[in-house]
Amino acid sequence: MKQKFTSPPILGYTQNDYTLHNKETLYQGFFKVDGYHVSHKKYDGSVSEVISREVFEREDAVVVIPYDPALDQVILIEQFRAGAIRYGGNPWLLEFVAGMFEKHESPIDVAIREAKEEANIDIAPENMQKVMTYLSSPGGMSEAMHVYLAKVSSENIGGVFGLDEEHEDILVHVIKREQAMALLSEGKITNAATIIGLQWLALNYQTL
Repeated sequence: MKQKFTSPPILGYTQNDYTLHNKETLYQGFFKVDGYHVSHKKYDGSVSEVISREVFEREDAVVVIPYDPALDQVILIEQFRAGAIRYGGNPWLLEFVAGMFEKHESPIDVAIREAKEEANIDIAPENMQKVMTYLSSPGGMSEAMHVYLAKVSSENIGGVFGLDEEHEDILVHVIKREQAMALLSEGKITNAATIIGLQWLALNYQTL
């Protein structure tokens, strides 16, 4: 007779239930790839064999949802993304402002800096609200995304911005929230952070 399986509680295992046996750098360039050798507790109570996984070690990033609650408008940026070429769609993507950490920066520091660099938006720290932190693709990448809402005025916002030394060519759009949601429904917004941010905004804009 097959033994009855008793399911463990949801998220019953923690960071205390795995062992990192070794980690080695396999590639070091602008980004880094590490090889992890790890074992972990299994749902039947046993321990797995040591498994090997390559992990793309990408630094954490901050995503900013610039929202004007008075006019019910969002600010999106449009730019070319080489990583979107392979899947065959349009490599010019509509996105929220986002950027990676520099040394000794807090998430709010990153948000303020990137908003100015990418869209010429001035954000006051007191107008920012933490939304969530999520993992981009934890099956093979270490990046965590820290998402913030920034309440802004969308008047007189627009133009082309970005840093020349980073080869940025960024077009700024100010659109109604409903139009942004329509673009999402039409499949014209394919950037994961922007999809997540817009879905959060759809659920929460009435309380802002």
